[in-house]
Amino acid sequence: MKITKDFYARDARVVAKELLGKILVRKINNIVLKGKIVETEAYIGKIDKASHAYGNRRTERTEPLYGEAGIAYVYFIYGLYHCFNVITNKKDEAEGVLIRAIEPLNEFDYLSQIRFHKKYNELTKLQIKSLTDGPSKLCMAMNITKINNYEDMTKSEDLYIESININENFEIVESKRIGIDYAEEARDFLWRYYIKDNKYVSKK
Repeated sequence: MKITKDFYARDARVVAKELLGKILVRKINNIVLKGKIVETEAYIGKIDKASHAYGNRRTERTEPLYGEAGIAYVYFIYGLYHCFNVITNKKDEAEGVLIRAIEPLNEFDYLSQIRFHKKYNELTKLQIKSLTDGPSKLCMAMNITKINNYEDMTKSEDLYIESININENFEIVESKRIGIDYAEEARDFLWRYYIKDNKYVSKK
C-alpha cells in the first residue's frame, strides 16, 4: 500500500525511523524495481546546521525542502552524483529524510547491469553489497535523478514508498550522520537510523 501524505507530515526524525523496513518503488522502462529501506538520516532546517535550509536559506536548489510533505527532493553532489530525500512535516518547515541505503528485493540482474555491467551471479560479495549501500549508489541503481525533484510520491506511479503487511522485527540503531563534520554541534545529533546487522547499511 502506497504511503500517504499523513505519514510524511510529521517530524523528520519520526518519519526517518518509521521509513525503515518500508519499500522504495521505482518504475523505469516498464520495469518495477523494489528495495527495502535500511538506512535514513533526518534533517531539520530550523535547528540543523547540516541542513541545506539552515538559517531559512531559500534558493532554487533548496526550495523543495519547503514544499508539501511527501514530495521528493533530489540534489546533485560533487558534480557527479544524486541524493534522494523525501520531504516531511508542514509546508515551509524545511524538513526531510535522506534515504541512505536500500536492500534490493527484485530485478537483481537489471541492477547489476546498471551498476557493474555484469550479471548478478558474476558479482563479488563486495559488489553485491555495493549495489545500493549508499545514497548515490541507490540513486544510480534506481535511476533517480533531478527529473524526480518535486515529484509527489503520494500520487506518482513511478516513484513512491509503500508499506507491506509483514511484521518484521528488527533493531534500529541511532547514530551520528555521515559527512557533515562542518556542521558544528549538529554533527553530533543522533539522526541517522539503520537496521542493525543489515549488510546494505553504508557504514556501521
